[in-house]
Amino acid sequence: MNKKFIFICLSITCILFSCENNSDNTKNNDCFGNENLMKYTSYIDVTNYKSGYYVNISNPWNDKSLGEYYLYPDSLELPNELENKAVIRTPVKNVIAYSSTQWSVFLEIGEIERVKGILESNYTDNVEIKRLLAGKKIEDVGIETSLKTEIVINLHPDVILYTPYSTVPKTEIGELTGAVMFPFADYLENHPLGRAEWLKVIGYLTCREKDTDKWFNDIVTRYDSLKNICQNVENRPTVFSDLPFEGQWYLPGGASYIAQVFHDAGADYIWSDNNSTASLPVDAETVLSKARDADFWRVMNSSNHKFTYEGLAAENELYTYFKAYKNRNIIVCDIRESGYFEKSEYEPDLLLKDFVLAFHPEMLENDDYTPKYFYILKDEE
Repeated sequence: MNKKFIFICLSITCILFSCENNSDNTKNNDCFGNENLMKYTSYIDVTNYKSGYYVNISNPWNDKSLGEYYLYPDSLELPNELENKAVIRTPVKNVIAYSSTQWSVFLEIGEIERVKGILESNYTDNVEIKRLLAGKKIEDVGIETSLKTEIVINLHPDVILYTPYSTVPKTEIGELTGAVMFPFADYLENHPLGRAEWLKVIGYLTCREKDTDKWFNDIVTRYDSLKNICQNVENRPTVFSDLPFEGQWYLPGGASYIAQVFHDAGADYIWSDNNSTASLPVDAETVLSKARDADFWRVMNSSNHKFTYEGLAAENELYTYFKAYKNRNIIVCDIRESGYFEKSEYEPDLLLKDFVLAFHPEMLENDDYTPKYFYILKDEE
């Protein structure tokens, strides 16, 4: 028999046996995949690896990776080559979620029973989470800088979804519990769709990829549809953002998340010429000089008291000098009432729609839409 033919047959046989058999619940591509399954994110890559996934999370502060992980079905034998790797068996069983943007996805896809602990539960007004906390189905495990270590250990987490910062994250809790410390870097993304796409990570962890893929693809369709109708608007109003804190204005950089939303909604951000993705410390006089004639002013209200024009004037007469104040074009989000930090990341299409309604109401005149997060503040009647 031809030796070349024998070699080809043996090679094909080896390839076939190196890939594991599929069931209806596993992905068709059981071998290595080169395609990044994350299309809009900047800080996470996910590729197929046999019957699971390989995940690499980038570090924005240096060239090192924040972590490399293999997500592999618990129902399958672990490949020998993964014995010394950071492996998360899926679906995850006991999760501690540091951020509401994490547990809100578990809640949305009906997998909240996998979340055993959350941080700073006093900041949530979510009825279901409050019910689970009251029934001890979920535990409050403290704050990130002061975890309730004993409670965390007793929850036997297999994964801890933590929020990475520029400082080196503490790994002691992972060592004490044996849990995999997984850096959930969603907040670092500066594109609205990039930030929203992190919801797919929860899908990979819970083996609910089909559900989260559809959820995200629907978001993209709605977001792009709104964005497209605003691309060629003739009138692009100007907008600036936020209130000062202790005399210092911390404004979003021109390459930030909210600046991108302003742009996609057909407006020009006053600080768009700045390339920073972080907040910019600017003194009040400079803000007044540059933003005095801005058409709109976006404000986040985190207080419990009612937000009014009269209250703003009483707080600081400087506010009354802005054109947006005079023309009653302040766009407000009541953070706690709207659940902004829990939900808006995964509803960028609605966030965008709020601003389109404010900047270009004529675009939505045939759409009976009620703003979800941001609304134009009206005078008290």
